Amino acid sequence: MSLQSASPTAQSGTIVSRTPADRRRHKRVALTLLGRFMRANKQEYPCKLSDVSAGGAAIMAPVEVEEGERIVAYFDQLGGLEGNVVRLFDGGFAIQLVATQHKREKLVAQLTWLINRNELTGEDERKHERVAPNNRESMMKLDEGIIIPCKILDVSISGASIGTEARPPIGQEIVLGKLRAVVVRHHKQGIGVRFRDIQNPAALRNHFD
Repeated sequence: MSLQSASPTAQSGTIVSRTPADRRRHKRVALTLLGRFMRANKQEYPCKLSDVSAGGAAIMAPVEVEEGERIVAYFDQLGGLEGNVVRLFDGGFAIQLVATQHKREKLVAQLTWLINRNELTGEDERKHERVAPNNRESMMKLDEGIIIPCKILDVSISGASIGTEARPPIGQEIVLGKLRAVVVRHHKQGIGVRFRDIQNPAALRNHFD
């Protein structure tokens, strides 16, 4: 399911609109994620994402903020969101995102992935046997072109668990060695990825052994 064709009855994909302008420009997706946000005075507080679009977000927070204030929020499965407070409501506030077109397009891709994550993870991801490769050391190329060392915790023909301190957002594409993959989850030791294509077992062994 894409955001452009999201159904109002889809699980985790209920479309809601907060303002007339937002209804015209962007569809908002009901999505609950825990995170933290920083106010203009550099004070940080816990928060919870309520809904989000490529143009803005509604955030639940334990403290009151001021209309027009610049907010920077971070959510583990989504990454950073920066914007100005445009509306206050009971228990939280709404922000209008300050982002480049490229950032907005990446956000749409991440949201689409999160909405569909039940189809792309869980049983489908775990139905293939996972093994620990003989050679666990590898390299991972992130979206920004940054290449970092990582450790392969286990691998199957459909995906891998990677040991790394990096936490690229869920839905972001990476390159593991020479294999293109998409981040589908975060865990204590690193990230889980799903390969773009089901791999040939023999070729996979040659790649990581």
